[in-house]
Amino acid sequence: MVAKRAGRTLRIDPIAEAKRQWVEHGWTHAAPGMTVVTSIMRAQQLMLARVEQTLRPFGLTFARYEMLTLLHFSRQGRMPMASAAVRLQVHPTSVTNTVDRLEASGLVQREPHPEDGRATLVVLTDAGRALAVEATEALNREVFEQPGLSSEDADTLVSVIARMRRDAGDFADPRPAPEPL
Repeated sequence: MVAKRAGRTLRIDPIAEAKRQWVEHGWTHAAPGMTVVTSIMRAQQLMLARVEQTLRPFGLTFARYEMLTLLHFSRQGRMPMASAAVRLQVHPTSVTNTVDRLEASGLVQREPHPEDGRATLVVLTDAGRALAVEATEALNREVFEQPGLSSEDADTLVSVIARMRRDAGDFADPRPAPEPL
């Protein structure tokens, strides 16, 4: 695969060059880790760019899409904002900002929690549900069905990253366990 940056092809892999520089400067022991971290961060940038390009015609960012989809997958299309923050693994302020924008677009609304006066529910509107479905169909077609890796490589990558996330405390293995990643 040829590396591109701002519309032009790079003659070298900048991450491989960074590794060479790390070794040359005496940081040989840290070079593999630097390469892993930098590679993952660059891959995330590439994937996010594809996702954002696909979502742009829908007026959505990935954060807003995630919120709509989370609500769409919930049993009643609603949940406490604090629960959304936990499930999306983001700070509550990020959820508030995302909900503010979605609410301004008529895609969600806030309601008081019926049992907890301190909590607020975020509720998916019919327009939000329709947009979540439409955006998901586009993402499936344009990104998720063709992630840029073979099925075998995708399975291996997901498995390795899942172990890394689990070992970092991102999640515990649930019982009973779902299909292995």
